[in-house]
Amino acid sequence: MSDRAARWLIGAISLAVVVLVAYLLLGHRRESGVVPAVAALPLLNACLNATSAALLTTGYLFIRRKSVSAHRACMVAALVVSSLFLVSYVTYHSLAGSRPFGGQGWVRLVYFPLLVSHVVLAAVIVPLALTTLYRALSGNFVRHVRIARWTLPLWLYVSVTGVLVYWMLYHL
Repeated sequence: MSDRAARWLIGAISLAVVVLVAYLLLGHRRESGVVPAVAALPLLNACLNATSAALLTTGYLFIRRKSVSAHRACMVAALVVSSLFLVSYVTYHSLAGSRPFGGQGWVRLVYFPLLVSHVVLAAVIVPLALTTLYRALSGNFVRHVRIARWTLPLWLYVSVTGVLVYWMLYHL
Protein backbone atom coordinates (compact mmCIF):
# COMPACT_ATOMS: atom_id res chain seq x y z
CA MET A 1 0.00 0.00 0.00
CA SER A 2 1.32 3.45 -0.84
CA ASP A 3 1.79 6.10 1.85
CA ARG A 4 -0.96 8.16 0.22
CA ALA A 5 -3.45 5.28 0.29
CA ALA A 6 -2.50 4.50 3.89
CA ARG A 7 -3.08 8.14 4.91
CA TRP A 8 -6.53 8.09 3.29
CA LEU A 9 -7.43 4.78 4.95
CA ILE A 10 -6.18 5.93 8.37
CA GLY A 11 -8.07 9.20 7.95
CA ALA A 12 -11.29 7.43 6.94
CA ILE A 13 -11.12 4.95 9.84
CA SER A 14 -10.30 7.72 12.31
CA LEU A 15 -13.13 9.93 11.09
CA ALA A 16 -15.61 7.04 11.21
CA VAL A 17 -14.63 6.18 14.79
CA VAL A 18 -14.85 9.80 15.98
CA VAL A 19 -18.20 10.41 14.27
CA LEU A 20 -19.68 7.16 15.64
CA VAL A 21 -18.56 7.86 19.20
CA ALA A 22 -19.69 11.49 19.01
CA TYR A 23 -23.11 10.37 17.77
CA LEU A 24 -23.45 7.85 20.58
CA LEU A 25 -22.43 10.36 23.22
CA LEU A 26 -24.26 13.41 21.92
CA GLY A 27 -27.14 12.41 19.67
CA HIS A 28 -28.19 8.84 20.43
CA ARG A 29 -31.21 7.92 22.54
CA ARG A 30 -30.67 4.79 24.56
CA GLU A 31 -32.86 1.74 24.46
CA SER A 32 -35.18 1.11 27.39
CA GLY A 33 -34.75 -2.06 29.41
CA VAL A 34 -30.99 -2.63 29.15
CA VAL A 35 -29.92 -6.26 29.41
CA PRO A 36 -28.01 -6.96 32.68
CA ALA A 37 -24.95 -8.17 30.75
CA VAL A 38 -24.67 -4.70 29.20
CA ALA A 39 -24.33 -3.23 32.70
CA ALA A 40 -21.06 -5.15 33.10
CA LEU A 41 -19.46 -3.49 30.06
CA PRO A 42 -18.10 -0.40 31.86
CA LEU A 43 -16.06 -2.65 34.16
CA LEU A 44 -14.88 -4.65 31.15
CA ASN A 45 -13.92 -1.38 29.44
CA ALA A 46 -11.87 -0.31 32.46
CA CYS A 47 -10.13 -3.70 32.51
CA LEU A 48 -9.38 -3.43 28.79
CA ASN A 49 -7.95 0.07 29.32
CA ALA A 50 -5.78 -1.18 32.19
CA THR A 51 -4.60 -4.11 30.06
CA SER A 52 -3.76 -1.75 27.22
CA ALA A 53 -1.71 0.44 29.58
CA ALA A 54 0.16 -2.61 30.88
CA LEU A 55 0.89 -3.86 27.35
CA LEU A 56 2.06 -0.42 26.20
CA THR A 57 4.39 -0.10 29.18
CA THR A 58 5.74 -3.62 28.73
CA GLY A 59 6.22 -3.04 25.00
CA TYR A 60 8.16 0.14 25.74
CA LEU A 61 10.40 -1.71 28.19
CA PHE A 62 11.01 -4.43 25.61
CA ILE A 63 12.10 -1.98 22.90
CA ARG A 64 14.41 -0.22 25.38
CA ARG A 65 16.04 -3.64 25.86
CA LYS A 66 16.24 -4.15 22.06
CA SER A 67 13.78 -7.05 22.15
CA VAL A 68 12.00 -6.13 18.92
CA SER A 69 9.80 -9.21 18.57
CA ALA A 70 8.51 -8.95 22.16
CA HIS A 71 7.94 -5.21 21.62
CA ARG A 72 5.99 -5.91 18.44
CA ALA A 73 3.86 -8.56 20.18
CA CYS A 74 3.00 -6.21 23.05
CA MET A 75 2.15 -3.30 20.79
CA VAL A 76 -0.02 -5.38 18.47
CA ALA A 77 -1.74 -6.85 21.54
CA ALA A 78 -2.31 -3.32 22.89
CA LEU A 79 -3.92 -2.35 19.58
CA VAL A 80 -6.13 -5.45 19.66
CA VAL A 81 -7.15 -4.81 23.27
CA SER A 82 -7.87 -1.16 22.49
CA SER A 83 -9.95 -2.24 19.49
CA LEU A 84 -11.91 -4.63 21.72
CA PHE A 85 -12.40 -1.73 24.11
CA LEU A 86 -13.80 0.39 21.28
CA VAL A 87 -16.26 -2.35 20.27
CA SER A 88 -17.36 -2.80 23.89
CA TYR A 89 -17.59 0.96 24.44
CA VAL A 90 -19.72 1.48 21.32
CA THR A 91 -21.92 -1.49 22.27
CA TYR A 92 -22.48 -0.14 25.77
CA HIS A 93 -23.26 3.40 24.69
CA SER A 94 -25.54 2.26 21.87
CA LEU A 95 -27.57 0.11 24.27
CA ALA A 96 -27.35 1.98 27.56
CA GLY A 97 -26.54 5.59 26.70
CA SER A 98 -24.31 7.70 28.94
CA ARG A 99 -24.23 7.79 32.70
CA PRO A 100 -24.28 11.27 34.29
CA PHE A 101 -21.56 12.06 36.82
CA GLY A 102 -23.04 12.11 40.31
CA GLY A 103 -20.09 13.48 42.26
CA GLN A 104 -20.51 16.75 44.12
CA GLY A 105 -18.17 19.50 45.24
CA TRP A 106 -14.45 19.66 44.48
CA VAL A 107 -14.39 16.27 42.73
CA ARG A 108 -16.34 17.80 39.83
CA LEU A 109 -13.40 20.19 39.30
CA VAL A 110 -11.20 17.12 38.85
CA TYR A 111 -13.58 14.86 36.94
CA PHE A 112 -14.67 17.12 34.09
CA PRO A 113 -11.21 18.36 33.00
CA LEU A 114 -9.98 14.76 33.24
CA LEU A 115 -12.94 13.57 31.15
CA VAL A 116 -12.50 16.30 28.52
CA SER A 117 -8.76 15.64 28.15
CA HIS A 118 -9.43 11.90 27.98
CA VAL A 119 -12.09 12.25 25.26
CA VAL A 120 -10.10 14.71 23.14
CA LEU A 121 -6.91 12.65 23.31
CA ALA A 122 -8.84 9.42 22.68
CA ALA A 123 -9.95 10.93 19.37
CA VAL A 124 -6.37 12.03 18.61
CA ILE A 125 -4.87 8.64 19.45
CA VAL A 126 -6.81 6.77 16.75
CA PRO A 127 -4.91 8.22 13.76
CA LEU A 128 -1.66 8.39 15.75
CA ALA A 129 -1.78 4.70 16.70
CA LEU A 130 -2.75 3.63 13.19
CA THR A 131 0.00 5.77 11.63
CA THR A 132 2.57 4.43 14.10
CA LEU A 133 1.51 0.87 13.29
CA TYR A 134 1.60 1.52 9.53
CA ARG A 135 5.11 2.95 9.71
CA ALA A 136 6.35 -0.05 11.68
CA LEU A 137 4.69 -2.57 9.37
CA SER A 138 6.04 -0.79 6.29
CA GLY A 139 9.57 -0.89 7.72
CA ASN A 140 9.94 2.87 8.01
CA PHE A 141 11.44 2.70 11.50
CA VAL A 142 12.94 6.20 11.56
CA ARG A 143 9.49 7.73 11.01
CA HIS A 144 7.93 5.07 13.28
CA VAL A 145 10.14 6.09 16.19
CA ARG A 146 9.51 9.78 15.53
CA ILE A 147 5.72 9.42 15.85
CA ALA A 148 5.86 6.69 18.51
CA ARG A 149 7.50 9.19 20.87
CA TRP A 150 4.19 11.09 20.79
CA THR A 151 1.85 8.15 20.43
CA LEU A 152 3.05 6.16 23.44
CA PRO A 153 2.61 8.79 26.17
CA LEU A 154 -0.71 9.97 24.74
CA TRP A 155 -2.03 6.41 24.41
CA LEU A 156 -0.89 5.63 27.95
CA TYR A 157 -2.63 8.77 29.20
CA VAL A 158 -5.86 7.79 27.45
CA SER A 159 -5.69 4.23 28.83
CA VAL A 160 -4.95 5.29 32.40
CA THR A 161 -7.47 8.15 32.45
CA GLY A 162 -10.07 5.73 31.04
CA VAL A 163 -9.67 3.66 34.20
CA LEU A 164 -9.80 6.79 36.37
CA VAL A 165 -12.95 8.08 34.63
CA TYR A 166 -14.60 4.68 35.17
CA TRP A 167 -13.64 4.66 38.84
CA MET A 168 -14.87 8.22 39.41
CA LEU A 169 -18.11 7.63 37.49
CA TYR A 170 -19.05 4.31 39.08
CA HIS A 171 -17.37 4.35 42.51
CA LEU A 172 -17.54 7.92 43.84
